[in-house]
Amino acid sequence: MTLSFAARRRVYALLPLAGLMVSLACTLPSASAQQRNPQQRVSNTIFEQKAESYRFERFRLDSPDGQRRWQVNVGIPLRGGKAPAPVLYMLDGNAAAMVMDQPLLAELAARKAAPVLVFIGYDNDLRIDSPARTTDYTAWIDRADDEGGQPTVVGGGAFAFQDLIERRIKPEVEKRATIDRQQQALWGHSLGGLFVLSTLYTRPAAFQYYLAASPSLWWSQGAPLGDMERQFLENQHGQPATVWVMLGGAERVGDRGKRDMSNPRVVAHLRRIGGATPDAAMQLSQRLSRVPGLDVHYREFDGLGHGPMLSASLQAALSALYGVGDRSREAPAQP
Repeated sequence: MTLSFAARRRVYALLPLAGLMVSLACTLPSASAQQRNPQQRVSNTIFEQKAESYRFERFRLDSPDGQRRWQVNVGIPLRGGKAPAPVLYMLDGNAAAMVMDQPLLAELAARKAAPVLVFIGYDNDLRIDSPARTTDYTAWIDRADDEGGQPTVVGGGAFAFQDLIERRIKPEVEKRATIDRQQQALWGHSLGGLFVLSTLYTRPAAFQYYLAASPSLWWSQGAPLGDMERQFLENQHGQPATVWVMLGGAERVGDRGKRDMSNPRVVAHLRRIGGATPDAAMQLSQRLSRVPGLDVHYREFDGLGHGPMLSASLQAALSALYGVGDRSREAPAQP
């Protein structure tokens, strides 16, 4: 997508700030730096454990080009009634499964309308499959330089992924459980949160609840803050939906924690996230709140950085949607 002149001007105005952020980060000591492990694996999740309150069914789907294979795990309450059930679709399915445990599942299953839980992930044991999600969760192509300074062209597959959810994943889920189509929720974190927003903008009737946690509004030099959002705001469609925008307090003030600035991947990432101000999600929630039909909630999590927001936001989503205890405060703070 080509940014308008006004949008480009806003991005260019932020470049000095981005450079300042990187320069400040370079002064931080690297000895105690803590970086997430892109190769972190998962094991013994709720999918493999003995069924106590939910049973899990699994199916797999291939992309038309054969480059990606999705694994979808569907959690169905063991004591579910015949009435249609609410459903929560979660991106980064393996990481989302690591947030769950048996006591939480038991609490969800005990609700009068226990939800069906759908974990949309990839057919591997990676906690986060970065290359695959970068393609699927972004509606805009990014041409930023990588850690070696070489230009890369990535992303842009969100519309195809939306089709996959609507035409292939939802029908498969509905073969396994009776779903209340007026109680469908979509949760995502980071690039997943960005996917939640682009789905709201382009398919507002696909879900009734949209939960965007720490959305990567900096993607593609701030393109998510451009034409697609503006067209959605100006359309005034009146389609009802409830929207949560969640952000860590450390994120909003630009506290990136201690970073290893000798790591080229870290430097490249800090350069890229200068495409949006740290409080862009908070400002977005204010703009969305003026759209007819939208019930918008902004929630900030004191002291939390970007990584811990995955667990905290999902716990908060389960509490807000289904009334279980809010465990979001158990998430570790920014290192």
